[in-house]
Amino acid sequence: METSLYDIAIIGAGVTGASTARLLSSFNLRVALIDKASDACFGVSKANSGIVHAGFHHASTSLKAKLELKGNFMYDKLHEELKFSFKRTGIIVAAFSSEEMKTIRKLYEQGLANGVPDIEICGSERLLSIEPKLNQDIAGGLYAPFGGVVEPYRFVFSLVESAMLNGVDFIRNFEVVSSAWDGSSYTMKSSSGEQVKARYLVNAAGLFTDKISEIFGAETYKIIPRKGEEFLLDRNTSACPSNVIFPVPAKESKGMLVIPTVEGTVMIGPTSENIEDKSDLSTSYRNMEKIFLQASRMVLGISRRDFITSFTGLRPTLEHEDFMIEKSGKVPNFIHAAGIQSPGLTAAPAIAEYIVGILEKDFGLKLEKKADFKAELPPHKSVRDLSAEKMDELIKENPAYGNIICRCERISEAEIVEAVRRGHQTLDGIKFYTRSGMGRCQGGFCTYKILKLISRESGIPVEKITRRGGASYITGSRLSADFLAKENV
Repeated sequence: METSLYDIAIIGAGVTGASTARLLSSFNLRVALIDKASDACFGVSKANSGIVHAGFHHASTSLKAKLELKGNFMYDKLHEELKFSFKRTGIIVAAFSSEEMKTIRKLYEQGLANGVPDIEICGSERLLSIEPKLNQDIAGGLYAPFGGVVEPYRFVFSLVESAMLNGVDFIRNFEVVSSAWDGSSYTMKSSSGEQVKARYLVNAAGLFTDKISEIFGAETYKIIPRKGEEFLLDRNTSACPSNVIFPVPAKESKGMLVIPTVEGTVMIGPTSENIEDKSDLSTSYRNMEKIFLQASRMVLGISRRDFITSFTGLRPTLEHEDFMIEKSGKVPNFIHAAGIQSPGLTAAPAIAEYIVGILEKDFGLKLEKKADFKAELPPHKSVRDLSAEKMDELIKENPAYGNIICRCERISEAEIVEAVRRGHQTLDGIKFYTRSGMGRCQGGFCTYKILKLISRESGIPVEKITRRGGASYITGSRLSADFLAKENV
């Protein structure tokens, strides 16, 4: 059977690839979004801190600074169209000495040079009036009200959904292992022997952009994983600030933060450590204590009793620290989107525009807008914040909204069913799409019910359901369908 030919293939369904796919879906093009995982957002993006940065951390000469603020400005419209959770909380950089205030002055001047709106240097009294949760010993700091927070996985999922609604093919479980150029297009082969052909290629493979570049015969460079451990606090913690709180930054890191997430929990971290192993997602007690002490220095009331889980993210860094978004000088029709670490999430919508600009200006690709492009997604129905009256209306529409599966996050059967029907058929896919299993008990009470719902809606036997694809089976043969059948969902 002849392999279908796409105009553009994007390797990597994280925030960069998803943003690019969604933008390209507005043109009359055949586009494929390819990922080796079983769902979108299973790589770098899933462990993102979810901060929409305000644009003062990087010098105006860097590509990061140029795309960060532009991307920030694009979030309001995307939020309106795609209905993901997003809030402009404001960002504070907290200083505790006159020496740290010198760095605050530099950040302020950098922010002004970059065009950050309404940025200000504050004394302690002003800063404490903005954020009462700050430690009273604060000397002063920086305030940027234009910063915010977003739920990164729902943002990525909404981008992919929008792209698919407008004709993009999302090809999962496709690990590119070889590629050949025939003079007009690339033929890529997966580890399972499948093929995809495309005239143009965007390499947005996160930690593995260096490997993909090597497979295609493009430039040689090394992605250095930068490990960041983070810890999540219960939504009932008394230490939830209104703003994202940064320390004064270090050379290779913005420091360990206190982040009020858009869904009501609090995140503290991350650490910053360059490592070699791209699969090392371990966490440690030593780093938990390090993060706890830094966060406690900035914000009052943080308690170890409020810790509900820990996780690690790996940032794909390059030696020069800036983004690398450019066409290849060695092979045709190939674009690198490498080194997309912080503030990559913030910059992603602008990165997509930058990539499309290369396709159009450097490669001469003709871009014709679709007359029938559907910019908006329908709102996601959630019972968590509904009044009793609105809840009754929703249950009359669909009784499954009244069956609460995840008690900690108050997620209903109907929401999980919707996630499965939209193609999320792993436990992590359901977790990221709905937030089920993200609360205090971390799935202790709802996992088996979610497994049954996935099985019922997808036809996948319970023992074949995985956490994140591959061989990450939840139950194996030890937990039979007969046992699960004893409990009603």
